[in-house]
Amino acid sequence: MSETRRDDEAPGILSAELLLRPGRSGNAFEETMQRLLQSIRLGLIAPGGRLPAERELASMQGVSRDTVRDAIAALTEAGYLTSRRGRYGGTFVMDELPDDAPPSDAASAPDARRAIPSAEIEDTLILRSILEVGAAREAAQCKLSGSDRERLWQAFEDCRGAAPTDYRRQDSRLHLLIAELVGAPSLLPLVAESRMRVNELLNGIPLLAVNIAHSDEQHERIVKSILRGHPEEAAQAMAEHVAGSEALLRGFLA
Repeated sequence: MSETRRDDEAPGILSAELLLRPGRSGNAFEETMQRLLQSIRLGLIAPGGRLPAERELASMQGVSRDTVRDAIAALTEAGYLTSRRGRYGGTFVMDELPDDAPPSDAASAPDARRAIPSAEIEDTLILRSILEVGAAREAAQCKLSGSDRERLWQAFEDCRGAAPTDYRRQDSRLHLLIAELVGAPSLLPLVAESRMRVNELLNGIPLLAVNIAHSDEQHERIVKSILRGHPEEAAQAMAEHVAGSEALLRGFLA
C-alpha cells in the first residue's frame, strides 16, 4: 500500500512521466520507442502536446541522449512526432496520428483492423480483470493525499465530460490513474500494456451513447468507493464495469 504523497509533489492528473521510467531490458532503443509510443497512444501526451526535452527524457528512462534522439527520429519518420524550431520549439505529437494508430472515430470500419483470434480476446479480458479489479481494491486502501483525491475526481469529470471522439483517451487516463495511485512501480506498465490491448478491441466496436452513460455511472461508483476507502466496494464496482465491457466485446467480436 502506498504512502501518502505531499501535495507539492503531486503531478498533474496523469503525466507521461509515469510510463517514461527506466526499463528493465537490455534493448534500450526499442524500449524507449515502446514507452514513448505507449504514452502517445494512451493519450498521456495528447495530440499537439510537447514532449519533455531530450535530456529529461534520457534521465527519465535511464538511457543516453543518443538513444532518445534515435527513438524520436524514428517516431518522427513514422508520423507520430514533429519538430518545431524557435523560442517555443521542441518535439510535439502530431495533431493527427498515423492510420495505424488506434482511431478515435467510433464510425471507423471494424473490418479495416486485423482479425483478433478468440483466444487472444479472452486472454486480454482476463488479464484486464485481474489487474484492474485488484488495482481498484488496492487504491481504496491507500492513504491518498488531498491532491491525489482531486486528481482522481478530476480524471472522472474529464471522462464524463469528454466528447465521443475523445472518450476512450480520457477513459484510459482514468483507469491508468487508479493504477498509479496504488504506488507500486511495476503495476502501471502492466496496466498500460493491458490497456493498449483492450483499446485495440474497443476500437473494433461502436461507441454507443447508452454504453457511455452506463460507463460514466460505473466510473462514479468506482471513484467514490476509492475516495471513501472501501476496498471491496471499489473492487466490486470495477468488476461490474469490466464485466460490462467484456459482454460488449464478446457480443460484437465473438
